Amino acid sequence: MREICTYTDFFVICSGGSARQTKAVADEIRVRAKEAGASLLRVEGEQRADWILMDYLNVVAHIFTPESRDFYRLEVLWKEAPRIGLAED
Repeated sequence: MREICTYTDFFVICSGGSARQTKAVADEIRVRAKEAGASLLRVEGEQRADWILMDYLNVVAHIFTPESRDFYRLEVLWKEAPRIGLAED
């Protein structure tokens, strides 16, 4: 993102199958980021949990339910950004 966006270097875009799962994904991101020494600046959307945004300054995580991900289509909005796949643990 750093070549096309001034406020972050990376977007992480992922989905949970339900609001409960998006909250679980956000909780896991929070734990792992803290272990890595990252500071969470801001979180939005945890109440509804259809789109949770977690801002770590250099990395912004977007966790969607399938319906919200399809509606907002960030991958289309930011299609010029290079994509990096991640291996599963």
